[in-house]
Amino acid sequence: MLMEGLTSSSDELKKKKEEKKNSKKGALGWIEWLRGWMYVIHEMLFQRILASHLQNPMPLPPVNDLTCIVTGSTSGIGREIARQLAESGAHVVMAVRNPKAALDLIQKWQNEWSGMGLPLNIEVMELDLLSLDSVVKFAEAYNARMGPLHVLINNAGIFSIGEPQKFSKDGYEEHLQVNHLAPALLSILLLPSLIRGSPSRIINVNSVMHYVGFVDTEDMNIISSKRKFTSLVGYSSSKLAQVMFSSVLHKKLPVESGINVVCVSPGIVHTNVARDLSKFVQAAYGLIPYFIFSPQEGSRSTLFAATDPQVPEYCELLKADQWPVCAFLSQECRPTNPSEEAHNVETSYQVWEKTMEMVGLTSDVVERLLEGEQVGCRYGGTDLAD
Repeated sequence: MLMEGLTSSSDELKKKKEEKKNSKKGALGWIEWLRGWMYVIHEMLFQRILASHLQNPMPLPPVNDLTCIVTGSTSGIGREIARQLAESGAHVVMAVRNPKAALDLIQKWQNEWSGMGLPLNIEVMELDLLSLDSVVKFAEAYNARMGPLHVLINNAGIFSIGEPQKFSKDGYEEHLQVNHLAPALLSILLLPSLIRGSPSRIINVNSVMHYVGFVDTEDMNIISSKRKFTSLVGYSSSKLAQVMFSSVLHKKLPVESGINVVCVSPGIVHTNVARDLSKFVQAAYGLIPYFIFSPQEGSRSTLFAATDPQVPEYCELLKADQWPVCAFLSQECRPTNPSEEAHNVETSYQVWEKTMEMVGLTSDVVERLLEGEQVGCRYGGTDLAD
């Protein structure tokens, strides 16, 4: 009887462990959630002190041989990134939804730069991240040049604070598409050009808000009754998904490819996000300039990640150590750890699989592109190849 009781207890324990293993996490635990918000508040209050060692603007190493694509480069951080890279000698491609606004900016920059050196090597290509067809067409057009790409900076993003849930024409929640799906698709489809530009880098401008994010791979559009949608939920979830996807991409790119993936936090920055705030909140937002970075200050971590010669060494070290997440640089241009949830390897691979499904690619697309194969995508209508 005793042995039967022990066996029964053992079986029950095993059953409970199996149930716990199979039970899917539905949200952040309250301790994780609290820890995440403490991190966000700490960054807002102390980011200027922590980054006090950085110069503004950020001095850049020689970048005359670099070709860089910067998405969302007509305003905010992206505008500063594009301008500073161009003034430092890089060939910059402004990938934007409004080409006219970008061309007007270029004319303004060229006039201001006149007499200080060679004309800025900067051009415009149209890219609308709310259309996956547009992403594919952009990648096709750039890859067709058969030239190198050294740095892809996925900067464009949205945070529609307080707005109701909206969906793109592709059927995806807008935060998810603009902040994660479209940059993920762009990064994959530009691999042929990044291979030609090797050593090259994919820089994803992320956010400290990913620390309070949670990704449910069965409900990435946040339409089920399990979670109520708010703009904060949409934004933080999309930014966490970006980190998780980047970590898997980092693992899938062998060291010999020479392509490194880095996520960066620009800090809490005064950008056009404020246009979506209520007038009351906008007023409060403007009263705390000491704590909030200017776009120029917010651009420093991305510029550092894109140009510093030690960044590839750090990425390779993480890969050699089989670290579960990709390189993540803080607003003070130092390595930091993304959220505890970002370290969930199993969920990260689920995010990879689901993302590939949503953007119309196979999960082995990286391996195929590295081997020079043609890759089909259900968006855009044609194949991509090296």
